[in-house]
Amino acid sequence: MTDAPGYRVGPPYEADEKTMMLAYLDYHRGTLRWKCENLNPEQLATRAVPSSTLSLLGIIRHIAEVERRWFDRVEGVERPWIYATDSEPDLDFDGAIADAEVVREAYANWDAEAEHSREVARRTPLEATFAHPRVAEPISLRWLLLHMIEEYARHNGHADLLREGIDGTTGE
Repeated sequence: MTDAPGYRVGPPYEADEKTMMLAYLDYHRGTLRWKCENLNPEQLATRAVPSSTLSLLGIIRHIAEVERRWFDRVEGVERPWIYATDSEPDLDFDGAIADAEVVREAYANWDAEAEHSREVARRTPLEATFAHPRVAEPISLRWLLLHMIEEYARHNGHADLLREGIDGTTGE
């Protein structure tokens, strides 16, 4: 891959805990965007293997959904799914088709949800807790930020392999 773009800024070596976590999360957001850069809709929708629905476009759609669903819980709201439904929870991946409008919409949704997540995280103390319907105990913003870093890091590993399979491009 070419040199890292300006939007992919490494986290500081020294900062308070929240600043560091938010910087790492933005770094991983930038990494995913970089892995998807300069690809056409067909390439973005290319699946890892025939039996899988995993694609770069699917990851973009999935991560937008993940940002929304988790950070809405911090605020105690529940907006509708972006792509999925209760009966079809995997439409973020399953519905990722090679179409320019689908790609534009995926990026727009991801950008909007990431910005919303940043706003929620900025105004919420790390110790603040919220409820999740599948977890019996309170969850802190601290846990959520670490979980989101893990979520992006895992999918960035997938993105590395997908991108290399598409055009041979590798990078850090």
